[in-house]
Amino acid sequence: MALEIDVLAPDFIAIDDANERITLSNYKGKWIVLYFYPKDNTSGCTKEACAFRDNMERITSLGAVVLGVSPDGIASHTKFKEKYNLNFSLIVDTEKEVCNLYDIMGEKSMCGRKYFGVIRTTYIINPDRKIAYVFNKVKVDGHVDKVIEKLYELMG
Repeated sequence: MALEIDVLAPDFIAIDDANERITLSNYKGKWIVLYFYPKDNTSGCTKEACAFRDNMERITSLGAVVLGVSPDGIASHTKFKEKYNLNFSLIVDTEKEVCNLYDIMGEKSMCGRKYFGVIRTTYIINPDRKIAYVFNKVKVDGHVDKVIEKLYELMG
């Protein structure tokens, strides 16, 4: 179950695809789109990442930043970012600490097999570091447009 609106977004310390230390508090005073995805270089995750990439100007013009999070390691993130020319940071969460802080792990099924994994979720976090909106169980098609519409709405 994802975190609720108006809750203080949990801070974290992690590294990104460039092996740089990253924390949520680094972005104090900014709107943050924090999106969780299951795995680099898979069809849905690639489509979602490329949609964020292709709409980055619309997002940054609102003063917002995008951060992607998955359980993949730095080498995987680096290859994924380079292959698709992604223009935002990918957070390394191999121990699923950030995923657990944001409560986005859950039971999934593929080909009739049940397993525990990342539930595709996007948080919009306001400049006061409070959760302003949550997109649960994200469907990739049209998702980035919905995120941008919600940013406009929230920023009033």
